[in-house]
Amino acid sequence: MLTVNFNSAGEGAAVVRYTLGGIGVAPARAQEDEVARVAAMRVEARDAQFLREAATAIGVTDRFRDVIRTFNTPSGETPAGFRVEASLVPDGLLLIDLVRDISYDRNGQRRPTGVVFSADTANPYEVAPIAPLLGNLTCNPGIVYDLFINNPEANVGHKFNTFEEVMTELGHILGPGCDVSVEIENPFEPDFNRILDAIAPFEQILSPYRLVVKVPHTGPVNGENVGQLLSGDKRLDAWYAAPRTEDAFRPHNLALKLRERGYRINYTLMFEPYQTALALQAKPYFINSFIRHRLSQTQRIARLLGAYHSTRDKLDLVALRDFLLSTDHLSADCPIQDLVDVLHYAEDLVAYRKYETPEGRDGLDGVRHNLRLLKQVNLPDTRLIICSMEGPRNYPDIDELLVEPEFADVIDRLVITAEPKYLAGFTSASHVVSYQRRFMAAAATAAIPVSPA
Repeated sequence: MLTVNFNSAGEGAAVVRYTLGGIGVAPARAQEDEVARVAAMRVEARDAQFLREAATAIGVTDRFRDVIRTFNTPSGETPAGFRVEASLVPDGLLLIDLVRDISYDRNGQRRPTGVVFSADTANPYEVAPIAPLLGNLTCNPGIVYDLFINNPEANVGHKFNTFEEVMTELGHILGPGCDVSVEIENPFEPDFNRILDAIAPFEQILSPYRLVVKVPHTGPVNGENVGQLLSGDKRLDAWYAAPRTEDAFRPHNLALKLRERGYRINYTLMFEPYQTALALQAKPYFINSFIRHRLSQTQRIARLLGAYHSTRDKLDLVALRDFLLSTDHLSADCPIQDLVDVLHYAEDLVAYRKYETPEGRDGLDGVRHNLRLLKQVNLPDTRLIICSMEGPRNYPDIDELLVEPEFADVIDRLVITAEPKYLAGFTSASHVVSYQRRFMAAAATAAIPVSPA
């Protein structure tokens, strides 16, 4: 079986450009309309020469037809979010297929950049202005309910009342080229069939081509102790670093079971680099690097350590311990209670996060680690999402990382997700205003009549 390489952008070493429709092989009977959708696709010269001799007809796969029907694709086009592939089967039929790939726009065109942008919101009004630029959207119950449905300022006139209504509207706005990650509302549900039942409405709304199921890491949290997070001081007794084995790997196993059912998985709540290699064993479609709170915590811990090293005042260590307790680094069941142990824990944490080096000063040490891992994994469709960012430096620091030569070969596996309003702040610069003032002043003079000399 031969796999044909298409190049819709017209790139390649050959001087003569070949298209699928111009190689002299006729469409299979009754498939003329489908084949016409890809007739303009570029074919490498060596493949064109071979196909003239070996191919008897050009046809399309059942999936090709299903994709076209699912998204009601206009005549002569293929939808965004799919790359065009072809295989020559033994009887000489060249079968054209559509394979899900958010790196592609309409008609098999590559997106402008390797990196894909994503929105971290469930607000259709926020998504609409940026929708044509997106290849992904992520949300979770907090984003859907707290930030949108139950927020009268966002959900104007309370037009949307259910999760399903929101997802239907988002799917309509985003179109076929955008994946949508929908998080499981109860990751502790013991009945797997009930989890499948909860996913089913979103699969119906978005189609299997766009739906990505979001499975969160749960660590030491389980169905029995999760109530501690919702009552009293809302602290968990169990320590994050010493979970029960069955609790720690429950989400890994859940992700694997869902993958076996054909779902793509967004394995979320990933903060430390050491989480990644084990997460990849669950064969996720997306892994994540959360950066905002992790970096701000590191900065605070480093300042507290600096204060203690400067003064040797134990009160600084008490403040450090209080901060670590408030951010779930320590817990009631944690063996780290003595101030000396607290000091060592904090020093080790700052060192692990490479905060005193260029590798981690920007909080992107985990991103760099995960991109390096993607270079060696046997999961060609797995991508890394950088998420949870704020402030004036997070996005510019990521933007600088995008052009680091080390990551040039994996930059097309990177997704950047943020609230649209945050991304909007980096579409402009101060000089834009200055130059617009000049341009508009010049344009205004054009309307002033000039008196004859």
